[in-house]
Amino acid sequence: MDLKGKRIGFGLTGSHCTYDETFPQMQRLVELGAEVVPIVSYTVQSTDTKFGEAASHLDRIKDITQKNLISSIPEAEPLGPKEPLDCMVIAPMTGNSLSKFANALTDSPVLMAAKATLRNRNPVVLAISTNDALAINAANLAKLLVAKNVYFVPFGQDDPIQKPTSLVAHMDLLPETISYAIEGKQFQPMLKEYL
Repeated sequence: MDLKGKRIGFGLTGSHCTYDETFPQMQRLVELGAEVVPIVSYTVQSTDTKFGEAASHLDRIKDITQKNLISSIPEAEPLGPKEPLDCMVIAPMTGNSLSKFANALTDSPVLMAAKATLRNRNPVVLAISTNDALAINAANLAKLLVAKNVYFVPFGQDDPIQKPTSLVAHMDLLPETISYAIEGKQFQPMLKEYL
């Protein structure tokens, strides 16, 4: 896995409960020599939860990447032809963002960056974290599973008994998934038991 010198957009959306698993993978990408470009949704910028305050999360992202955050749609748009990424990651990707991306809606910096990356025919890697992936959002998941240049971090049911429609990506497989996606391949197995 050689990510040295690769320019990786790292978009975060509002699945605050998975940040503790996501931030270490952002750090791993930096340690592997990737240039990590941080992009945050409006929810990430403004929502305090029991999992931490927005300002604290933003500071942590800046500390890891040593870069300014892309925090608006106009800031994300140049990631198209002007300042292209080798790969765009959305981790975590909420059900809300999943449904919007599947239906070509662009109302956040993260989705704008993903759209700009697809415009360049470069890969977009999704690390889903949503309670409704196997419910009403299943149709959107299916649309993206067959979309060109869209790849998934392997995922599974995190609690099949209490939350039978929930799916969560194995964040620890993010760097490997990116490496495969840059080569135009889906890292396998894509469906992986979540223990």
